Amino acid sequence: MERSIFENYAGLEARQLLDAVLRDFAGRAAVVSSFGAESAVLLHMVSEVNRATPIIFLDTGKHFWETLHHRARLTDRLGLVDVRSIAPDQADLASTDPEGTLYRTDADHCCNIRKTLPLKRALDGFDAVVSGRKRYHGSARATLDFLSLPEGRLKVDPLAGFSALDLQAYMTAHDLPVHPLTEAGYYSIGCEPCTTSGGSAEDPRAGRWAGSAKTECGIHWTVNGQPIRGSREVCH
Repeated sequence: MERSIFENYAGLEARQLLDAVLRDFAGRAAVVSSFGAESAVLLHMVSEVNRATPIIFLDTGKHFWETLHHRARLTDRLGLVDVRSIAPDQADLASTDPEGTLYRTDADHCCNIRKTLPLKRALDGFDAVVSGRKRYHGSARATLDFLSLPEGRLKVDPLAGFSALDLQAYMTAHDLPVHPLTEAGYYSIGCEPCTTSGGSAEDPRAGRWAGSAKTECGIHWTVNGQPIRGSREVCH
């Protein structure tokens, strides 16, 4: 199965790959978007292929207001008709983060209940998921494939080969709105408590969990490539 799926899309990337996957998995594919600094590029491609594609946004309750504004503006500008805001389970928050300060003491666990578990529930019933990861972001993403099959679900990263210059050129060519925080020096934008201004075109994620060894939230892999054990186990 794995070989046949990969052979179907051999040599495709960016818009061509996205077009083929959304066609073949019609009604069974979803796009995961943070509506962050670079999200407009993938979302614009989606809007040109199929504006009714489900777009999953993890509304952690910790986003910058600028991100929520950018989400509304892009949704309207691109004519996206199925943007789904997925919130954490209230029972999980009540039992593990009642004060909303878990990120200070256990960022991995915070990401688990606010991102990983809600996404797992949101993707139930989908056979393919598309995200906007790129190799140039470095770390675990440096060897990113366009296609993978984690636990049987097709994972598609059409922009894996895009550079910062490619993204900028695309946004300029299509006159896409930029995230408001990019003008304040944010190259990568996640939840407000765990994101600082900083980074560069060469290392855009330097402002995420600055000062710690953490580089991933866990929705694409287990946290930093390692599963969370014990009471903090990540479900995939």
